[in-house]
Amino acid sequence: MTSTIPSTRVPKKRGFTLKDLVLIVVLGVVFGFLYWALVQAWLALSVAMGPAGDLAQHFLSGTWLLVAPIAIAIIRRPLTGVIAEVLASVVEVVFLGSAVGPILFVAAALQGVGSEIPFALTRYRRFGWAAYALSGTLGSGIVFFYSAFRFGWYGQDLFFTRLAIQLLSGLVFGGLLAKVIVDALAKTGVVDNFAIGRDLAERN
Repeated sequence: MTSTIPSTRVPKKRGFTLKDLVLIVVLGVVFGFLYWALVQAWLALSVAMGPAGDLAQHFLSGTWLLVAPIAIAIIRRPLTGVIAEVLASVVEVVFLGSAVGPILFVAAALQGVGSEIPFALTRYRRFGWAAYALSGTLGSGIVFFYSAFRFGWYGQDLFFTRLAIQLLSGLVFGGLLAKVIVDALAKTGVVDNFAIGRDLAERN
């Protein structure tokens, strides 16, 4: 008697490999330096914007989400985005002396969680434009409400303006830009030995 086996391939369940962990650390370090540079850009932009300078952080907020979706798309394992964001924040604070301080660890973890949710809901199998857009939007949104509590934005006239700018920044920079970067990396072949490379090979 011949058994019937579904043709749909079920991905193997496994944890991080050593090369996955090494890549997460490398991405954390690289983006830690980038995030620190973006903090300097934020401070400069806030001065350039004059009376509206307090809104500068919202315009740039999406850029601080980049490492999570990029790491998730390459490695495709739970908690990848959270770990990458927290590592980047450690580099910023401990090694580069970010002006934001240790509270950044909490914000980074929240950003990582928000960025990871859309991919986790598809069991790390869907990486289209919509998933990235939602990732950036949720990452920005979750950390926004945390920051609003810290800085007393609730009840301000500019509350919804702040929220709209931050969500748009997250969508564009933390979502769509991340997709562009991941696609560009995939085309070079440098990530072929990771989960993203195996998935792409199986589809071709």
